[in-house]
Amino acid sequence: MKTWAHHLTRFYKDLPAPAKLPPGVELLHPHLQPGVMELAAAFFEKYYGDNNSRKIIMGINPGRFGAGITGINFTAPRQLHNNCGIAHALGDSSELSAEFIYEMIDACGGPVKFYRNYFISAVSPLGFTQAGKNLNYYDSRKLEKAVTPFINSCLERQFSFGFDTDACYCIGEDKNFKFLNRLNETRRQQGLVSFDTIISLPHPRFIMQYRRKEKQRYIDLYVKILCCL
Repeated sequence: MKTWAHHLTRFYKDLPAPAKLPPGVELLHPHLQPGVMELAAAFFEKYYGDNNSRKIIMGINPGRFGAGITGINFTAPRQLHNNCGIAHALGDSSELSAEFIYEMIDACGGPVKFYRNYFISAVSPLGFTQAGKNLNYYDSRKLEKAVTPFINSCLERQFSFGFDTDACYCIGEDKNFKFLNRLNETRRQQGLVSFDTIISLPHPRFIMQYRRKEKQRYIDLYVKILCCL
């Protein structure tokens, strides 16, 4: 039986570019950068070299300073080295969301225990920029419409790996959560594989930028919702 590492490595190696992005929108496809796919594959082999049942956590899309560099969601170069023990030549930059996620992962028992139960994906596995700045897939109606078929096909492929569909955990309580719920309901109506329920989590960027003094309360909330006890 093929391992999660095999499925995930093939998934990111084979990611197609969404067709016909709106004018001015650039694609952020980190796995095409030299050495990034090799680092992602090493990460998958270290934490996903088995066939354990896992639930999926869905972020929004890669950004320039986290997954946009490492190819691993919510993992900046510093966390990839310091927390995951994977050496690289990407420097020591960090990113606020990655800092929160790895503090939360440590509260859940560390990366080995956490990744044994969860995979952190993204609604759009590829990111977007405009005028040199991060752009979320839902920031533009034209972009959202253009990438919805791509998002749906990526979700279909991930379902085929055998994720536990009882619940999906959505990072982002507003637009990302609403979009994922609409897509999930459409899939259900079409008789396609879908999640039984989608549970929202506050986004780490919001926490670290606007609620940093309450960070521990949010870490505790994540731990409680994800049942990392």
